[in-house]
Amino acid sequence: ANCGGASIYDAQEEICVPISAWAYRAGARKEVWFNPKTVRAAIVTCGGLCPGLNDVVRGIVQTLYQYGVKEGNILGIKFGFRGFYSYENQPISLTMREVDGIQRKGGTLLGTSRGGADMDKICDSIQERGVNMVFVIGGNGGNAGASALSSKCTERDYPCAVIGVPKSIDNDILVIDKTFGFDTACQEGVKAINAAYVEASSAFRGVGLVKLMGRQSGFIALNSSLASGEVDVCLIPETKFDLHGERGLLKHIERTLEAKSHCVVVVAEGAYQDEISNISEKDASGNPILTCVGTHLREEIKKYFSGGERKKVDLKYIDPTYMIRAVETNTSDKIYCYVLAQGAVHAAFAGFTGITVGMVNTHT
Repeated sequence: ANCGGASIYDAQEEICVPISAWAYRAGARKEVWFNPKTVRAAIVTCGGLCPGLNDVVRGIVQTLYQYGVKEGNILGIKFGFRGFYSYENQPISLTMREVDGIQRKGGTLLGTSRGGADMDKICDSIQERGVNMVFVIGGNGGNAGASALSSKCTERDYPCAVIGVPKSIDNDILVIDKTFGFDTACQEGVKAINAAYVEASSAFRGVGLVKLMGRQSGFIALNSSLASGEVDVCLIPETKFDLHGERGLLKHIERTLEAKSHCVVVVAEGAYQDEISNISEKDASGNPILTCVGTHLREEIKKYFSGGERKKVDLKYIDPTYMIRAVETNTSDKIYCYVLAQGAVHAAFAGFTGITVGMVNTHT
């Protein structure tokens, strides 16, 4: 059976059951709710760096121009939310000349930061500048900020479309199948794992330890490990583990070394935090401040194999975090970034606000 619209098919009753339409297909609409000649748009990037930020910025600018938005009417907000009201870093004009080629560079043309989401000041700023479209490229904090800004505009009865684009290198935004930059991060993660494997397998009783990103989710660590095919144990935040004891990590490394003389361990940054850190501390985005699990495990492994009855190991520790965050996107992420950028602009012109665009159940 084919159920149209927001509904599911009940095979037992052979009926279509309506459900709330919490997700809509992205794309251009027959009717637009904004006159392109009067549109004044603002684009802001928030939170940590992630491959694809420049791709999305360029895609939004390009699509706005394709709708007919006038040159000079697209603002780039500098260094996150506080750039809306900061006197130090005034917004820049984004033209096709400004964004030409930025998709081949890592980082973000606009700069980024955490925090600064003072909605009253931001709303004052967009009203003073006559901005009626705001595109927020950010993670959980950025999308929460976009939602709050949309509510603030509604509260003031100010007509402004606020659209979020889900950015999280960790791929940890609920409902969204995949965030941009994730594929690139996994590809780079595999390179780090392969380097650890080469080091470990080329040494006598070699251990390669790799720490990858993943504050509260282990998608990068897990997918990179699976793609590499050289990982003996992968540790993620979702699954607790013991360090000591017969079923502990250290004993597993010991058994692996006895079996094949080398071992590769991958750990997500958010793993084992309950045991080593005070996760009540938060950063400016509201994320828990973590203790470095990579260096902790490095010292524990060294201590365990420090001599006595156990033979020593040749341990190599690799942390490619900032190298991964800063790279250019790969092919699949480039395409996905452009799809998201177009979807965001289509949504704004269709009159949506307080929404985010993304892949849901394999569709955008």
